Amino acid sequence: MFDPQSIDDIASRLSDAIPPGLSNLKEDMEKNFRAILQSALGKMDLVTREEFEVQKGVLAKTRSKLEDLEQRVAEMEQQLITKPNK
Repeated sequence: MFDPQSIDDIASRLSDAIPPGLSNLKEDMEKNFRAILQSALGKMDLVTREEFEVQKGVLAKTRSKLEDLEQRVAEMEQQLITKPNK
């Protein structure tokens, strides 16, 4: 799913954006940010880049096979059309 380190990095960057006057809340806010991010991202139907690339390859292969089949069907149809009637 989503890399926990990425969630930690985002939560840390968000907490670093807190104004200095609120630095006593920084640790609590960073924990809250992390929990909110994990919850929100956990509800999303996300895939890893690796899974995406695999599916992209499968789709390309399927598309190629479909094009080949379409061409074969067109050739067969043409043979039927040009075949003299008996």
